[in-house]
Amino acid sequence: MALLALPVVGGLLAVPAGATSTDPPPTDAGADHHLRATPENVVWGGYPIDNEPGVTMGSGETVRVDTISGSGFTNPDITPTEYFAAFGVEPEEILADGVAFWESLPTRVNYGGPHVLTGPIYVEGAEPGDTIAIEILDLDTRVPYGVNSTGPTTGVMSTTYPGWREGDAPLDIVAEIPADAPGGVLPDVRQHLYRTGVHDGEEVVFVDDNIRVPLRPFLGIMAVAPPTGEFIGRTEGEGPPPSGVQISTPPGRFGGNLDVKDLTVGTTLYLPVYQDGAQVFLGDAHGVQGDGEVSGTAVEQSLSGTFRITVLDGVETAGPWAETEDHWITMGIHWDLDRAMRFSVGDTVDFLVREKGMTESKAYSLASIAVDYNAAEVVDGTQVVTGMIPKAVFVDELPEEPTTAPPATEEPSTTPPATEAPSTTPPATEAPTTEAPTTSAPPPGGAVGDDGTAGGVARPTAPGGQLPDTGAGGAGTGLLAALALLTVGGVAVGLLRRGRLAAQ
Repeated sequence: MALLALPVVGGLLAVPAGATSTDPPPTDAGADHHLRATPENVVWGGYPIDNEPGVTMGSGETVRVDTISGSGFTNPDITPTEYFAAFGVEPEEILADGVAFWESLPTRVNYGGPHVLTGPIYVEGAEPGDTIAIEILDLDTRVPYGVNSTGPTTGVMSTTYPGWREGDAPLDIVAEIPADAPGGVLPDVRQHLYRTGVHDGEEVVFVDDNIRVPLRPFLGIMAVAPPTGEFIGRTEGEGPPPSGVQISTPPGRFGGNLDVKDLTVGTTLYLPVYQDGAQVFLGDAHGVQGDGEVSGTAVEQSLSGTFRITVLDGVETAGPWAETEDHWITMGIHWDLDRAMRFSVGDTVDFLVREKGMTESKAYSLASIAVDYNAAEVVDGTQVVTGMIPKAVFVDELPEEPTTAPPATEEPSTTPPATEAPSTTPPATEAPTTEAPTTSAPPPGGAVGDDGTAGGVARPTAPGGQLPDTGAGGAGTGLLAALALLTVGGVAVGLLRRGRLAAQ
């Protein structure tokens, strides 16, 4: 069984018109299916392949999914009632399916991660080599509270965090949990239970009497069953897990624990398919999270959501990416945050070249001046950097004669206007244009060769190697390794296979 050398993901594809829907989200009763988080429909800590389906649905159908937060339901040393009572939560406010899950712990397999996941969802017709589009139609809180955890050396303060150095001081948070603290629960020190509700017409998290954070629910984990025999570890070079099942902690090209807070209502996530039926797992529900999830957790809050899952038949993509009303989102993933950033930027350039017909140089320039890159998740082993490509910068029509400076204010003239002499020169005849139409991407085989060609077109050189609008150097380096064109429903679809994926 091979261990992935580089769990890096990216490469956006063009989505055929009509692949996703703008229909209003269905209500609970209106969804085609409802997958409840009962003990037989959840797994703990990993993504087993070929488990019995929790539900089987057709492409384009909708499914309502209940999720359970791990907080309070995964510690065998303290009952959910005792755990939540420490924070003043009444028994009737505790989810019955969460309690049922806790009661199943003695006989349940834990694959190594902390997450309770609902699934798998089998999508009819999904096969390896396809892509699925998961539209997030609505998300609702199941309980009016969530839990965030902190410690002196948790999250980015951990001694195992890549940014840690010898001599770094821990935070001033109690390190030793008293022996009389049931289940290690120290309210407002190691665990913070926050109530949620409506204030001035807006759902918020009540952090303190004078601190209210707007609720922005999303699922930290949206995954497909991963490739057979390939595993992503918490650290680079970690061997396969003893269970032989991919653990849920580190995200990878199968999606997983992405913890991208932008995967909320109105967003569509695209994932590659590696197993028949795609086998979708959903969970790690969050009420709100900041980019980075720096303490190691968000507001961990059980949610229910409605999703439309559509199979893009025969369309391959190299890893997760997303689209909102306002942005396309690239996701670079690697244990090294710098590498994750590089991959996210590279995917941005690839997308702009292929889908917007830009040169690599112009695309790189636009990435630098218009695209925001966020450390979306930095505490799960592999780290995620998102690139937010704004749709608003692409206008339908440009001015005929764009100017780079505001028009000068004309001073009133005290000189009488000159009389224009009649011209004796006939008007010039405008030559018909022979400019070739542009395409959205180079033809297949667009890798830069030793002769400085890209897509079969020679790149000219210039004195000193300087070329306007291309950057320094006449030969260029080229980010595209290969490009394949597929057709789905009569629409050309660009598929990128970056050179860096060849090592997988």
